[in-house]
Amino acid sequence: MTITPTLASPKILTGIRGFDEITRGGLPRGRTTLIMGGAGSGKTVFALQSLVNGVRESNESAIFVAFEESVAQIISNASAFGWDLPRLAKKRLQFFDARLSPEIVKSGEFDLVGMLAILESMARTSNAQRIVFDGLDVLLGLLDDPIVERREIYRIRDWLARTGLTGVITQKVGTDIVDQRYSYLQFIVDCVVIVRHQVVEGSAFRNLRVMKYRGSGFAGDEFPITLTTEGLQLTNRGPVELRYDVSDERVSTGLPRLDHMLRGGYHRGSNILISGAPGTAKSTLAALFAVAACERGERTMYVSFDEGAAQIVRNLQSVAIQFTPYLASGLLKMYSTRTRGPNVEDQFGELRAMVRLHNPRCLVIDPLSALSTKLAHVASADAAQQFLDYLKVEGITVVNTSLLDGINTDEATATGISTIADTWIHMSYLVQDGERNRALTIVKSRGTGHSNQVRELTLTDNGVTLTDVFVAHGKVLMGVARWQWEQEGIAARQRNEVASELKRLQLQLKQAEAAARLQVVQTEMEARSAEIALLARTMGEASELLDTDRTALLEMRHADAEAMVAKPGAPPKAAPKPRRTSLGRKAP
Repeated sequence: MTITPTLASPKILTGIRGFDEITRGGLPRGRTTLIMGGAGSGKTVFALQSLVNGVRESNESAIFVAFEESVAQIISNASAFGWDLPRLAKKRLQFFDARLSPEIVKSGEFDLVGMLAILESMARTSNAQRIVFDGLDVLLGLLDDPIVERREIYRIRDWLARTGLTGVITQKVGTDIVDQRYSYLQFIVDCVVIVRHQVVEGSAFRNLRVMKYRGSGFAGDEFPITLTTEGLQLTNRGPVELRYDVSDERVSTGLPRLDHMLRGGYHRGSNILISGAPGTAKSTLAALFAVAACERGERTMYVSFDEGAAQIVRNLQSVAIQFTPYLASGLLKMYSTRTRGPNVEDQFGELRAMVRLHNPRCLVIDPLSALSTKLAHVASADAAQQFLDYLKVEGITVVNTSLLDGINTDEATATGISTIADTWIHMSYLVQDGERNRALTIVKSRGTGHSNQVRELTLTDNGVTLTDVFVAHGKVLMGVARWQWEQEGIAARQRNEVASELKRLQLQLKQAEAAARLQVVQTEMEARSAEIALLARTMGEASELLDTDRTALLEMRHADAEAMVAKPGAPPKAAPKPRRTSLGRKAP
């Protein structure tokens, strides 16, 4: 995030991550800032880091005045941050050893006029813009005179105002910030920053609070401090208004049936929570998501707490989930660590650094709830939520797993993730008929429709599957109970099939009998028809023969022609009656 100081309140950037944001531009330019804190709280680191960043990023010159430690000690102590102070000391960063022995201070009249004259010459020669007075309280303690102490403090203040240098003064204080011998310092400076170092339940906490800033607004809350390889940084909660890009793109969960239940999968850049009791396959679902991301060619990171990466890889192989190829290709990065006390902010600081280094598009945190018991301090109470906000701003799709005994409010009191999760999938056990089965349900999924059905999750050597809903007698059955009902259904279907086959055979037999009877009737009808035809033919032939015989007989008898031509079967004509003559004789 780029910070641009306003013209109304000129400021100078420190380059310290988080601090420039909460002060809206850094330290007041040309004025004095007081850094107060106990031993080990990070006062010197803060002051020196602001000078180093000014030299490296703004090409400025700076002076570091040491009242407590030697220059060699300061350079040696800062070597862990990779600032390369010896090289910077040869260019624009100058160190001035202002340590004085008690004998010299108390031997006579003492003031800072001579030292300030030397520093002014150094500043003029190098054109310095910044200066740090580290451990000024050591010098004040040697003076041991309240009047003299105030005089020298005001002398430094007036000198800084006259030279126009941006000054930083560090001061050691005890646990009571208010009732201190040098509390008047807080009133004469323009900006007061308090850093704390405390131990809670065996874990060290560092935090920072801006108590005062004249002429400028600032965030007055207490912010966690993390010491990294690059120096000190603050965890800024970000702006009050939540602003980040959203996407309608869907990414696969790695389980096709779960994708269907979610109408296409997770939203890109969303926050997903998979909760459940131990052994409900939360890590397995998260691993499926990681594999699906790698198959799409997306860089993915898998973070596990309290379980080694090699063990996770081996365990996932039992359900046919293979991480090894993606680890070898570099698409998948695994990071396993232990939870280290209540100061989880340090761990999230490391995670941020690793996320920036690997630059993943998808991230798995398994389980995030491992940190929930570590949130005993205010510095860690919202660390998880801040980290997830950071991931959402970066557009990273993150799947978190969380140990949870059931769907209740415990999750909200543990890490608060359930309230900010975009999709919440809950895994549970269903104990029935002497066995335990895994059940999956979608509690919520913002911005998309989703199934409200409870599905059984099965793990086999061949992979992970979600079975269809099976309801009997008004309840969902799983495992052996479901298998028994399914077997009974199969047996019933088989019995119905056998009964149907027997009925079919019986009907076929009856049909065959009816067809046989019909064939017999048809055969009898054909025989009768043949007999009738034969009878008709026989009678016709006999009649024809009779006519022939008659004709032949008439011819033999020399019958008249009319009789010869009579139609067969016609009755013969009657012979004409003889005519009688007058004598009573028949005429011939």
